Amino acid sequence: MEQQTEEAFFGIDVSKTALDLAQWGQKTVTRFENNATGIAALVERLLTATAITAIVVEASGGFEQTMVTELAAASLPIVVVNPTRIRNFARAKGQLAKTDEIDARLIAAFAEAIRPEVRPLGTEEQQLIKALVTRRRQLIDMQTAEKNRCATTNPELLPRLQKHLDWLETELAEIEDDLNNWIDQNAQWREKRISLESVPGVGPVTSFTLLAELPELGTLSRQKIAALVGLAPFNRDSGRFRGHRHIFGGRSDVRSILYMAALSGIRYNPILKAFYDRLIAKGKLPKVALTACMRKLLTILNAIIRDEATWQIA
Repeated sequence: MEQQTEEAFFGIDVSKTALDLAQWGQKTVTRFENNATGIAALVERLLTATAITAIVVEASGGFEQTMVTELAAASLPIVVVNPTRIRNFARAKGQLAKTDEIDARLIAAFAEAIRPEVRPLGTEEQQLIKALVTRRRQLIDMQTAEKNRCATTNPELLPRLQKHLDWLETELAEIEDDLNNWIDQNAQWREKRISLESVPGVGPVTSFTLLAELPELGTLSRQKIAALVGLAPFNRDSGRFRGHRHIFGGRSDVRSILYMAALSGIRYNPILKAFYDRLIAKGKLPKVALTACMRKLLTILNAIIRDEATWQIA
């Protein structure tokens, strides 16, 4: 007899062509095609369910994006989680076998056991900004790879590489123009961008990334926002052993951009520079001091957006 619960937890395993839906406590796994027709049928199926607490899906390289958008539009409590969390949960349960049906049930079990927080997803505009920021990052990666190839390739191929580099430069300029235009069209985003870029060390790329990748900025406490980004230090202690604290997980793209902003900040931002110098004087390693500056910069930006303020030195 299948288990009946007052709360309903669902897990969806995503592939390029299929969506496998499982409910915690139920044996049946239902497959839908990963296309417009299949997603519409999935939404209809979930809308008939009662007392849904969470619908959990792994981030799957973008194959989940259309489905997630449609579920959110239907006001369903969808949560996208890092695949690493699901893998760690499977190891903890001793789950070694792997099929689409097993994965769907596992994700549903994860939803019931962990109960990840359901956060509102971004608007269509915000998702577009995020897509543009992601595309810009891809172009930068391609540009770096091509520049590296120029140093080692056959001289006869250099004109072809330069042609591609010129195209990448044009594409980057167009992407950045689109980002500027979309943000300027939205009064709320425009004000947030002005606030963010008022902080020394924070430029357009940092503000674009934070607006797109960290919509929670200004809505969480400094401890929670640091943990979300992956800048909250965790202890490694056991018995008499006292290990070094370290950061782990979080949103790597946001963390990378804060790293570059902090590098600039310890040169041009008087508060970050004084903070960094003080840590170095105490014997902290430069990498540890810079990570602390990243966390402090994030705290400053979080407070500025929360208070709808701009940078000021007391």
